[in-house]
Amino acid sequence: MTREVYDVLMFSHLFTVLPCVPLGAYLLIAQKGDTLHRNLGKIYMVLMMVTATITLFMPALVGSQFLNHFGWIHLFSLLTFWTVPTALIAAKKHQVKKHKRKMLLLYFGALIIAGGFTLVPGRYLHGLLFG
Repeated sequence: MTREVYDVLMFSHLFTVLPCVPLGAYLLIAQKGDTLHRNLGKIYMVLMMVTATITLFMPALVGSQFLNHFGWIHLFSLLTFWTVPTALIAAKKHQVKKHKRKMLLLYFGALIIAGGFTLVPGRYLHGLLFG
């Protein structure tokens, strides 16, 4: 993969994931169940699915690789592909506790923890931000 292609993927990923940080935080603390929560939740879930899909095309540049492409960080993409639909199903079935657990797992797992890993030395975003 060329550096230009990787850059397009990286910036596309950032474009879809960065809004999820404040949006997800808002959804976790704001009033639940109203129209605003449902609409913002749909936007959040779509952005998370798009960003997880983009990451599948980005090779792991740090650590061991599986199939000469995937790294441990890609497990967070799988977490997203599992959590988003199951959280949506739980919400539609009015399983509030289950929906809340899934959304907490998604936010802290796929955004906070995975985001933290992107800032370690040797990773692309670390180099971009800290030179």
